[in-house]
Amino acid sequence: RLTGLLLTSLAAWHLGLFIAAHVPQATLSNAEFQGIRKKPVLRAPVPKRQKCDHWTPCPPGSYAYRILSGGGKEKMAKICFEDELKTFSSACPLITSLKLMAVLRIITCVTDSTEHSAEMMTFIRNAPAGTLLLMATHDDGSTLLKNDARKLIEELGSKEIMNIKFRSSWVFIAAKGFKLPDDIQKEKINHSDRKMNRYNGWPAEIQIEGCIPRNLI
Repeated sequence: RLTGLLLTSLAAWHLGLFIAAHVPQATLSNAEFQGIRKKPVLRAPVPKRQKCDHWTPCPPGSYAYRILSGGGKEKMAKICFEDELKTFSSACPLITSLKLMAVLRIITCVTDSTEHSAEMMTFIRNAPAGTLLLMATHDDGSTLLKNDARKLIEELGSKEIMNIKFRSSWVFIAAKGFKLPDDIQKEKINHSDRKMNRYNGWPAEIQIEGCIPRNLI
């Protein structure tokens, strides 16, 4: 038995020398690590993008919206509805429409003496029942906004329009002819404060977002 064991060991030793001399080392390395290289790498799935960049999707049968006020000279006000985005420059007020809603931009320019309160009031009054009104400020939305225009916005449900100050960041969503759900955030305001402003002379931008059931409109 001992002799057989010695002969087997000797044969294995010679076989090893033969393989080392005739098989390239790279082949051995590839063969040795081939299994490791083929092991699957587990990766988390890429999150699906939601409408208006919501973190979670709106329930079926709902409209998605997001309202972002302006912040500083470079960050413009944005209004998104059902993934259709409107970005507003720092020019004076414009009134436009967006899909099934009406978008009213409340913004006045300090260097512009043109007064837009009457134009805004006409727009709100002429909006038919079943209209969503989404409002945001950029720069100053207070200086040239007349009191009767503020009262009209207050009648739409705003609790902060009477408190808006110079360069306050303000966003608001209202409904004309129907009631919005109680569980959505409808308004937000952030006042300019020299000690707390994010930008030079400007408060930080603010936003609200949510979902509106289609059967309400």
